[in-house]
Amino acid sequence: MLTDERYQVILNLLEQQEIVKTQEIIDKTGSSESTIRRDLSTLENQGLCVRVHGGAKRESKPQNLQNELEMEIKSSLFIEDKKKIAQLAASLIVDGDVIFLDAGTTTYELIPFLKGKNVTVVTNGIPHANLLADLKVSTILLGGKIKMQTKATIGSECLQQLRQYRFSKSFLGMNGVDFLYGYTTPDIEEANIKRTAISHAAQAYVLADTSKFKEVSFAKVADLDECEIITHHADPKLRALFEKKTNFWEESI
Repeated sequence: MLTDERYQVILNLLEQQEIVKTQEIIDKTGSSESTIRRDLSTLENQGLCVRVHGGAKRESKPQNLQNELEMEIKSSLFIEDKKKIAQLAASLIVDGDVIFLDAGTTTYELIPFLKGKNVTVVTNGIPHANLLADLKVSTILLGGKIKMQTKATIGSECLQQLRQYRFSKSFLGMNGVDFLYGYTTPDIEEANIKRTAISHAAQAYVLADTSKFKEVSFAKVADLDECEIITHHADPKLRALFEKKTNFWEESI
């Protein structure tokens, strides 16, 4: 079995169970104990597992899973990366598209690139709707409870309205993008909005700067293969790993 195939077997086992024994991996792969030990060492160095006596366990994650920065603070971080990611995302949009634009600072940077395009945008981001209207882009703002930290509309009313629509493409922000845990966000209600937007789109994209990778938040949104990732200047090893599960768009100009 090839090295990458063995890595995939190990990671799949770690998705299914908290701890995997070395002997179980040997049985699954038909490899020697020394080979599996080297594999586990490599995966540990990549931050994908923690070696323990007789096997490996999932990498421990921080416990502040519901921590979330204010939108004003997030807007000041990784600005140039976000703009490049947004430009690449906008290049995938064509006239006639109906898109969902998630609340978030990276998705917000996509909006100027929509000027002059014949598209309809549905969003739960209040700042997003304001800018879209200023640029005369056809826009539907979802109603509901306003989450003060992210300036997003959430809750049952928002979700009920969202369920009425179907999209050519959905573009989402995410707090965590992890190989084992998938896409996560701190807030259950926002997770419900994102999850619905993914399931109602012909194609869904997660816009994430590399600070979001290997991070995990409280509420799971989706598995990696349910969306394609758009990022900027990803580490080659990270890219190679994530491409095993999803399409990986990288803006590197």
